Amino acid sequence: MTKPVVIITGASSGMGESAAKQFFDAGYTVYAGARRIEKMAHLSKLGIHTFRLDVTDSQSNQAFVDQVLKDAGRIDILINNAGYGSFGALEDVSPEEAKQQFDVNVFGAMNLTQLVLPTMRAQHSGRIINNSSIVGQIYAPLGGWYFASKHAFEALSDSLRLEVKQFGIDVVITEPGGTNTNWLKISADHLIAATPANSAYRKMVDAFTSATPTGLETADQIGALMLKVAQIKHPKTRYQATMHDKWMVIAARKFSYRMFDRMVSGGL
Repeated sequence: MTKPVVIITGASSGMGESAAKQFFDAGYTVYAGARRIEKMAHLSKLGIHTFRLDVTDSQSNQAFVDQVLKDAGRIDILINNAGYGSFGALEDVSPEEAKQQFDVNVFGAMNLTQLVLPTMRAQHSGRIINNSSIVGQIYAPLGGWYFASKHAFEALSDSLRLEVKQFGIDVVITEPGGTNTNWLKISADHLIAATPANSAYRKMVDAFTSATPTGLETADQIGALMLKVAQIKHPKTRYQATMHDKWMVIAARKFSYRMFDRMVSGGL
């Protein structure tokens, strides 16, 4: 039988890298894309197809999809994993940085989705896995633009799911919480750098970056979750990796806004 073909974005590190390895080990033909192709040399040695991909560049997205179709002739799974978190008080974050957050986390993923849909419709099969975050359902201080991008990503995913169901295409959202990767450190470093020394929110930022995160999961856990979601015959709309993440989402839905305010603000 022909191996199923999966596209994974943001595959140079963390969750995307782990997913690429796990899908390959499970017998999939894997096409891994990322801006830093040199960071995927070890994936290429395994037999994974690697490509330089900038999801904010429509031409880069088109060239990537064209190459996959030229090589494999089909696309069974798209995993929109590329993304980043830019934190900062809303008053401090520049309009340019806010736009970049949406360009990567929302518009880039949706452009790539648009490009694979004609093939999936023709196949009358396919699955789109959008790797969001539990923050797509919650909120907290100092993450407004990042959280907003994930809320938008999930709303678009929900609309898309209803639109493409008729063509045999599934749309599923995965929602990691905090991950034990460089992502948290990079986000914290960017938050400190982006906050002026005389910012009215400097004390809040210092408290946030000095706090010890809890409930972290590994990149391998999220990679395994993506593989699980790809293989379930009748998937749910959303999946979280840990009970901690599940409870955070439940709290956001069940608590009053004031109660949730107190929970996510903590000592800030």
